[in-house]
Amino acid sequence: MATRIDTRFAALKQEGRPALVTFVTGGDPDYETSLAIIKKLPQAGADVIEIGMPFSDPMADGPAIQAAGLRALKAGQTMAKTLDLVKRFREDDDETPILFMGYYNPIYAYGSERFLDDAKAAGVDGFIIVDLPSEMDEELCLPALERGLNFIRLATPTTDDKRLPQVLANTSGFLYYVSITGITGTAAPDPQVVARSVAHIAKKTDLPICVGFGVRTAEQAEAIGRAADGVVVGTALVSALADSLDENGLTTGSTIAAVTDLVAELAGGVRAAKT
Repeated sequence: MATRIDTRFAALKQEGRPALVTFVTGGDPDYETSLAIIKKLPQAGADVIEIGMPFSDPMADGPAIQAAGLRALKAGQTMAKTLDLVKRFREDDDETPILFMGYYNPIYAYGSERFLDDAKAAGVDGFIIVDLPSEMDEELCLPALERGLNFIRLATPTTDDKRLPQVLANTSGFLYYVSITGITGTAAPDPQVVARSVAHIAKKTDLPICVGFGVRTAEQAEAIGRAADGVVVGTALVSALADSLDENGLTTGSTIAAVTDLVAELAGGVRAAKT
């Protein structure tokens, strides 16, 4: 049975353009502002939404996303509240795919089986869990797949041909290609290098390939989108949100627009990529 993610990428393939995948941290800077932003992302141009599960020790994330997680936790965000964000979103939108991205620790603390059941009930479509390699598929990946949920894996510039089949095993929805070596938002990807890597991986899988880590502007989104099936933007959106906050780190009248206006610009970039 096709998931929302499968359906969305099939539709975009027919349309002849890459997806814009947007990342925001659940509960940043507070629950209500976060919900308002997430609800507005599709109309701003997001095709897929990643919601970060706030965690105190996010080892793959750069300073901006680390700070977002800490703001959310300080404001009282919990896993239950992050699940509730999706439930509230689904009251108005039953089509836009939603992924949870983050680390296994908060899921383990919540209870893996309970988490998967609650996520499915809330309307979550899949997961990107950066610290669960394929060797641990029985922990979360396989139970997720049994429930009809996608499990998206990361491939990186250091993933060689020996490792790639293990990365692709049990991966569904799409493959997330990390365009740089290092943590999120700390360097800009080279579109030509990314294009070669994506072309190489595409020979090994029929999955859509989305590229993230370092895309900040509409021009970069367009350049990366020429080679990829999707462009993932996170740090730039989280940074735009942070820049809109007041001196106490609280939301202002410009916070929601700071994120959605940038999404609209990025959407213009991905739509120009293959036209």
